[in-house]
Amino acid sequence: MGKVIGIDLGTTNSCAAVVENGIPVIIPNSAGGRTTPSIVAFTKNGERLIGETARRQAVTNAERTISSVKRHMGTNWTTRIDGKEYKPQTVSAMILTQIKKDAEEFLGEPVTEAVITVPAYFNDIQRQATKDAGRIAGLEVKRIINEPTSAALSYGLDHGEAQKVMVYDLGGGTFDVSIIEIGDGVIEVLSTAGDNHLGGDDFDARVTNWIVGKIREEHKVDVSRDFAVMQRIKEVAEQAKKALSDAESTQIVLPYLTQQRGEPVHFDATLTRVQFGELVRDLIERTQGPVQSALSDAGIAPSELGKVLLVGGSTRIPAVQEKVRQMTGKMPSRNINPDECVAQGAAILGNTLQGNYLAAPGSQKPMLLLDVTPMSLSIETVGGVATRLVERNTTLPTRYSKIFSTAAPFQTNVEIHVLQGERPMARDNKTIGKFKLGGIKRAPAGVPQIEVTFDIDANGILTVSAKDLGTGKQQSITITANDRMSEEEIAKAMYDAQMYAGQDQIRRDALALSDESKSLLAKTQQAMKNAGKSLEKTEKKQLKSDCVTLEKCLKKIRLDKVSETDVQNLRAAKQQLEASSARVREIFGNQ
Repeated sequence: MGKVIGIDLGTTNSCAAVVENGIPVIIPNSAGGRTTPSIVAFTKNGERLIGETARRQAVTNAERTISSVKRHMGTNWTTRIDGKEYKPQTVSAMILTQIKKDAEEFLGEPVTEAVITVPAYFNDIQRQATKDAGRIAGLEVKRIINEPTSAALSYGLDHGEAQKVMVYDLGGGTFDVSIIEIGDGVIEVLSTAGDNHLGGDDFDARVTNWIVGKIREEHKVDVSRDFAVMQRIKEVAEQAKKALSDAESTQIVLPYLTQQRGEPVHFDATLTRVQFGELVRDLIERTQGPVQSALSDAGIAPSELGKVLLVGGSTRIPAVQEKVRQMTGKMPSRNINPDECVAQGAAILGNTLQGNYLAAPGSQKPMLLLDVTPMSLSIETVGGVATRLVERNTTLPTRYSKIFSTAAPFQTNVEIHVLQGERPMARDNKTIGKFKLGGIKRAPAGVPQIEVTFDIDANGILTVSAKDLGTGKQQSITITANDRMSEEEIAKAMYDAQMYAGQDQIRRDALALSDESKSLLAKTQQAMKNAGKSLEKTEKKQLKSDCVTLEKCLKKIRLDKVSETDVQNLRAAKQQLEASSARVREIFGNQ
């Protein structure tokens, strides 16, 4: 049985971990890094880049580079590159495929199962989209786990004493806060709240806008529509934000940014920590509402918290740490790594799902994890009202049934509109599905008895079944939300991913073989030149013929359209020249 890895699929960076000898260990990527940038890019010749290589070329290839795709999960967002359309699930699957490959190289065995984390405030469609991304990448997603819960699981393994903990998770694109109780072998989520559109990207945007404004003010030029220039500015904005976590000020230098009346425009300015604090003050203030909501739902005061854990790279910002201290009256704990603890917690859960268990210090019991649903589930009833069925912060898994009937006489089918959110009116909540039940026996309004059952699993994903109690007839219900990928789309994406992986390997083989062939040609031609008239005519003729054949094969290699046949022909031509030129290169190659 292979290992189940834990994956923190982040907005800005992703991280993977696995339990080795009872300890969660971070899986390094192919470049040796402990986190992988969640960036995908396509080069002009069709090569796909993922992670650090994609990040490095983002400035020069901005229009063909995709970042922060997590913010689009569960929506109908798409991007088109080289005539092909990419959805958030397929882009995320590319990142997961790279993580899977890195894990296999690290472990020395195939990896087919994973636990993937999501923001606690992700709705049903966003969770399903994440699970679909895992399937496309060739992973069986054993569990979807909330990021704050995963962090608490990692923390609880080393700190098993009974206490209530707040996990304040501010990442690259999302914000979550969860109140979690750690007891004797039990980690129970009491409440969760958050904002799916608040994170490090928003902080970067404020610095970016500040730089653009300063350029407009100083040079009377607007660079906001210049894609390449904006990419450079965004990059230094992120660097400046990070620098201000340790320094009181940072110098932002952008030479030769653009031209104005034939003259180069340079940017050179100092941004202080105080200035940065003013730029992002309202963003930090936005975290207060979810914090108060989570505390209220858990029924506890800040003074009852034993610890406040900071998760996510954006919690390194001093102003964020100070705001947390003001809200809770406690200095946030620094004894977990904000970038790695989520993946480690997911790895711990993955290990547990295999029948192994890890116990907290001083306890012989396996750790039990009890999570909650982040938002209420409702159904639209007469008058457009959202009738609450499952309250937010209900412990998972949960199952709930309710009897419905027809609103008009002699209806033979009903449509059930399922919503997620806290607003009283249906139109103000998120539609996660519309379910149709047909075959109802004709009867006056209100007579048919239709039992609808909502089943939320441990992943927080909802399934629905319906039964006509009058006839005993069971009906299956299919979610028809437009934002979900169909089974056909998922199957095609899985096929494309496998084909792309094969094509990627062919490109890599072709590139390596081309370099080796060019080197062989150069060495052979130099050796022939050195040999001069020492070569017999037949040998020289054979060498020239083999060189021409190899050169022709090299010309046919185009990385954007290379085939396995092209690679095989190139390999055969290279081997032929290696054989025919071996004597000449050995005798005359170093002269």
